[in-house]
Amino acid sequence: MDPLSQGIVGAAFAQSAANKNNIFKIGVIGFLAGLAPDLDILIQSSTDPILFLEYHRQFTHSLFFIPFGSLIVALVLFPLVKSSMSIKTVYFASLLGYATHGLLDACTSYGTQIFWPFSNERVTWNNISIVDPLFTIPVLILIGIAIKTKKKIFSFFAIGWISFYLSLGFVQYERALLAAIELANDRGHNLERLTLKPSFGNLILWKSIYQHDETFYVDAIRTVRSSTWCLGESIRVFDYQYHLPDLDEKSQQKKDIERFRWFSQDYLGYEKERNIVTDVRYSMIPNQISPMWGLVIDDQRGINEHAIWWTSRSLNQSQLELFKDMLKGESCANNS
Repeated sequence: MDPLSQGIVGAAFAQSAANKNNIFKIGVIGFLAGLAPDLDILIQSSTDPILFLEYHRQFTHSLFFIPFGSLIVALVLFPLVKSSMSIKTVYFASLLGYATHGLLDACTSYGTQIFWPFSNERVTWNNISIVDPLFTIPVLILIGIAIKTKKKIFSFFAIGWISFYLSLGFVQYERALLAAIELANDRGHNLERLTLKPSFGNLILWKSIYQHDETFYVDAIRTVRSSTWCLGESIRVFDYQYHLPDLDEKSQQKKDIERFRWFSQDYLGYEKERNIVTDVRYSMIPNQISPMWGLVIDDQRGINEHAIWWTSRSLNQSQLELFKDMLKGESCANNS
């Protein structure tokens, strides 16, 4: 999730073990520990543009690494607070904050290797958006009240809200799943694969991607009291022979595509106009296929040259209005 959410969730859990005299300092330790696993973004390469995809949300986010990551945080922070608390207290606060990070990230659709080094599977529970103010703001307020009043009961209220909201996400996921299956059945499609993810900042509007034969179908599903389909677009599943028949089998670009396939959980498409191998899971509008990132493939590049990493996260006014209409249900006409 976004850094603010990671930090305040870490703070809330750390504060639950504080007393009224150290609730602020413990909260700060938990906040910083909740952020610490994302230091893996520093693992980058100027010559390999997608190295960060392999290491972000990897070992620092693993359940196995939690005790060691927490110890590193505690050793860094202890000299700053040693006059008021023991290393044991600092470590325990760091442990509570650090432990929340990988699990919270696994709730999103990006993928988190929480079982590394025993598995490189990118776990995606898909029950919350990467950024969701309705999740974050109440937790932030409750932590602030806990600090101001020096009463950690409000930290427990924050944990309660975290648990409730994530549980609500699972409920909404199941409701969207039923609607997505019904939509595929109504089309006469065989569901070979299906993934769902909440759209930006809410648990109401979901992006549905499923595969039938050689095509991905991308739709949005709005679910409140009932579920509504927002019919979308489709794209052919990426295929070397069809899309890039001249790409050298031994080229670095081919290797990069396979690395990208692992990252995207094999939801690869291809945009011919710009020669981009895309991650179909992500778009600014949930029923569209316009990509947010991908690999630019150039036949003129040398056999040892990497593909070019490409991103686009722009959202124009018309797209924003369309998103708002879909969120309100005004662009979704087919009820399941």
